[in-house]
Amino acid sequence: MSWYRNAVWFLKGLREYTRSGYDSASKHFVPADLEVNVTGRSFMITGANSGIGKATAMEIAKRGGTLHLVCRNKERAEEAKREITTETGNRNIFLHILDMSNPKGIWEFAEKFKTEHKLNVLINNAGCMVNRRELTEDGLEKNFATNTLGTYILTTALLPLLANEDDPRVIIVSSGGMLVQKLDVSDLQSENVTFDGTMVYAQNKAHSPACVQQHRNGVLDLELPLTS
Repeated sequence: MSWYRNAVWFLKGLREYTRSGYDSASKHFVPADLEVNVTGRSFMITGANSGIGKATAMEIAKRGGTLHLVCRNKERAEEAKREITTETGNRNIFLHILDMSNPKGIWEFAEKFKTEHKLNVLINNAGCMVNRRELTEDGLEKNFATNTLGTYILTTALLPLLANEDDPRVIIVSSGGMLVQKLDVSDLQSENVTFDGTMVYAQNKAHSPACVQQHRNGVLDLELPLTS
């Protein structure tokens, strides 16, 4: 990380990514913008059993939306569903257990989902930060497989389903941490650097939206291990 990026991250982080940053930004929120009814609209949230994903699911449930919670851990997912259902009274909440580091599993899930459900909004929130270089059974670096490739596969697979609906949205939850790294597409799996989980995560969070956008622009073609 260069001194410049370090300084920018520190200053921007203090101003925007702390509680005081939220308090400052919230002064400009328009309350009416948040009071919406999304009954009849369907939302998919990855990593929905904790943190930002769970908080988002809770707010959407309060506003009447149909929720598809995509989680890796079944026990934690079921607990989150019970909590959201109890607090909001919303019964239109469905669980899908999926490992976002498994390309073939993601593709098969998306293909099946398209035959059974509609979808208005996809929220790519799931992520991980593994601090030692680990490979999946497909030979993919774990952070890249989850944070970047998994997001890419799920999004591109579901785009046709989203296109069937009015005002479809794809939201990719990134991180201010990506500011500490310059985007590098020459070493997506961190094979040629000293492995640092935090810096790899920063790269992943920069890559995810870039990959989806380049795919939509017709300039990205990845060979993915989707078949056995």
